[in-house]
Amino acid sequence: MDPVTLDAVDRGVLHALQIDGRAPLRTIASVIGVSENTVARRYQRLRSAGVVRVAGVVNGARLGYTPWTLRLQCTPDAATAVAAALAARPDTSWVYLLSGGTEISCSTQSRTAGEWDELLLSKLPRTRRVTSVAAHSILRITASPYRWSGLTWLDADQVAHLTPAPPTTDDSPMSLEVSDHALLEALGRDGRMGYAELASLTGWSDSTVKRRMEQLRRAGVLTYFLDVPAATLGYGVEARLWMRVRPSRLAATAEAFARHPEVSFAAVTTGSSNLVAAVNCRDSADLYRYLTERVSALDAVREVETAPVIRTVKRAAALLPG
Repeated sequence: MDPVTLDAVDRGVLHALQIDGRAPLRTIASVIGVSENTVARRYQRLRSAGVVRVAGVVNGARLGYTPWTLRLQCTPDAATAVAAALAARPDTSWVYLLSGGTEISCSTQSRTAGEWDELLLSKLPRTRRVTSVAAHSILRITASPYRWSGLTWLDADQVAHLTPAPPTTDDSPMSLEVSDHALLEALGRDGRMGYAELASLTGWSDSTVKRRMEQLRRAGVLTYFLDVPAATLGYGVEARLWMRVRPSRLAATAEAFARHPEVSFAAVTTGSSNLVAAVNCRDSADLYRYLTERVSALDAVREVETAPVIRTVKRAAALLPG
């Protein structure tokens, strides 16, 4: 990733793409008050520098999938290889090396209990150097990187102009067609890929590609995520928090974390800890202040385990179960 200094136009483009990753460049230009060519140049510059990517992501909840977060403890000589093996899977995202290179965290999702057992018992790298595996089912997400406030730049009127129509869904799970996988895999690599290129990859016509993308988006299955490393925005320290929270205050505490600007992800989980959060801070001193002032003020939090992120192996992905 090349170093990039962001100005007001860059920040406007990034926030616009966070709101709608498929927004036409001419619409973004109109909203932020610059030319379409300027927006195109800025986006290409940021993309070429490796600091921005729009990813098409599958909302597994609409397909009946169960989301999980994993923690693996490894010997130092094995962690890099295990993290790479996890990152290579199509059903994982947010793969991180933590805590001095001996711990890995990642997200995944499964369709059935059998599929989940197969991942844990058969598909994880078989090595004695993986010393422990903890799997936490995600019960409720209260803060998502899709809407992290660290990217906020535009005013309320600009946001309203860019915000796409919400999905028109019911509560019944949907099913993907086999032919959808090529489309979703391509959009996972580049959520702004053009219709002609997607048609070439899927064997469909341009109009079929466009129609199916619109159907999946309206159904809440397909969404677009602006993937920007926090360091690009000046947040040099990332950490994962695993917390034990008093059950009677768990819901309220999870919502309180969602209101913290440092928090890009928070979720209630099963397991020995019942609340997990991802935090982004300017530096180690900022993290210290966050833990001692913001987290400590939440008296329902009984215990906090903090693990700094030392390397990002994989970020957002389509998350198609294998």
